[in-house]
Amino acid sequence: MRLLTLRTSDGTGTGTVAVRQDGDTLTEIDGFSDVGALLQDPAWAAIAEAANGATHAYDGADLAAVVPSPGKIICVGHNYRNHIKEMGREIPEYPTLFAKYQESLIGPNDDLALPQESDTVDWEAELAVVIGKKGRRISEADAADHIAGYSVLNDISMRDYQFRTVQWLQGKTWEKSTPFGPALVTKDEFTAGPLMTSAVDGEIQQQTPTGDLVFTPEFLVSYISTIITLNPGDVIATGTPGGVGHAQNPKRYLQEGQILVTTIEGLGQLNNRVVKEA
Repeated sequence: MRLLTLRTSDGTGTGTVAVRQDGDTLTEIDGFSDVGALLQDPAWAAIAEAANGATHAYDGADLAAVVPSPGKIICVGHNYRNHIKEMGREIPEYPTLFAKYQESLIGPNDDLALPQESDTVDWEAELAVVIGKKGRRISEADAADHIAGYSVLNDISMRDYQFRTVQWLQGKTWEKSTPFGPALVTKDEFTAGPLMTSAVDGEIQQQTPTGDLVFTPEFLVSYISTIITLNPGDVIATGTPGGVGHAQNPKRYLQEGQILVTTIEGLGQLNNRVVKEA
């Protein structure tokens, strides 16, 4: 099952609604403003399957970030061996964790804001895990029961700010910088392994199977939930593979007017035009 958050105009302003995608048709899931709100109901899967609200065409739909306001966005650094190598690091014993905030999220087709303050804006294609069931100290064996599904995310990084200190957060959570979507694909329809790519103006930069992780989604759910309770709608961005612009010679960064495309087979695609922030 594929679940999305659709922007709608109701005559009084712009709102959002959770929808189920069936081929080229989006069906509203009445009573739920977005996928994150839907996941708060323990019966979310059955509710989504039974939904028969108003329908919309997928083609041309104005999509928000699939979970627009997650309680937590926890990101993992150095989780693909080829990226660890290109950045000159050692294989980690434990996950490297940092956070993003909801203000950084944009929809799968929204413009990506190039800030005035940084000219070293880099791409990082990532597999995102969306939590569907609350838990603390979840065992790795039980972790899959707490995953609602998977999505596509690009952890856009302002490298100059990221490396100002040993803590990365200031380079990782810039406003309107992180495309996320288009859909949450439930775990019964996706298993980590298919190819993930990022391309800038049609030129492939990253291309690695999503299964080539040091720490699996299940391990990450278990590890992170040892530290803090994971709630429905929380997001774990599982790390990026090799091919980032910062590691190239010469270094390459996003420029105004470029198109960044991020794809994971079976999950979907993000298409984001880079625009200079006013």
